[in-house]
Amino acid sequence: MTQTIKLDIMSDPICPWCYIGKTHLDVALDDNPNHPFVIEWHPFQLNPDMPAEGMDRRAYLEGKFGGKEGAVRAYAPVVEHAEKAGLKINFEGMQRTPNTLNAHRLIHWAGIEGRQTAAVSALFQAYFVDARDIGDAEVLADIADGIEMDAAVVTRLLNTEEDVQSIRDRDAHSRKMGISSVPTFIVGGQHAVPGAQPPELWANVIAELTESN
Repeated sequence: MTQTIKLDIMSDPICPWCYIGKTHLDVALDDNPNHPFVIEWHPFQLNPDMPAEGMDRRAYLEGKFGGKEGAVRAYAPVVEHAEKAGLKINFEGMQRTPNTLNAHRLIHWAGIEGRQTAAVSALFQAYFVDARDIGDAEVLADIADGIEMDAAVVTRLLNTEEDVQSIRDRDAHSRKMGISSVPTFIVGGQHAVPGAQPPELWANVIAELTESN
């Protein structure tokens, strides 16, 4: 029996590199079904100061990257790497950049039910493919329903402050550890692997860990 190894992943559901990074990791995990990883997702907000209702995506990107040309330049590598990973990101359809605090709460609650990775996958699909506003409580409840969580319970929880401070504290803890960008993967509580690494790197990591187990 292979000894399990924790793989902690700091990620944000609106981070395209996180979506690409997860896709690469999934390829490696599918190719190595006996991998030792037990995965846990952790909150990291790219935009912790985003208004609760989110904002117009074009205005956000042009403000962040100094105009339309800057935004296009910044996103060119994202488009290239997404296509290489076989992903078609619906940039045209995205209207708003959401605040992801509630999406992180959903991921946390999904984790309690053993559905955490399913929640992460569904949020990436909703945002990057279906161009839905994952800051909207109704959208989050619908996503919860789609992964067999109780949408009514999720709706009720979203109307409270349940776990809001916990998410903020965990985000702050990651920053205190020196994490400043996502995705960041931490293998076995020791080795940080930053960025959207290719499947080959993960295959090598899995091979090394399996040999040393």
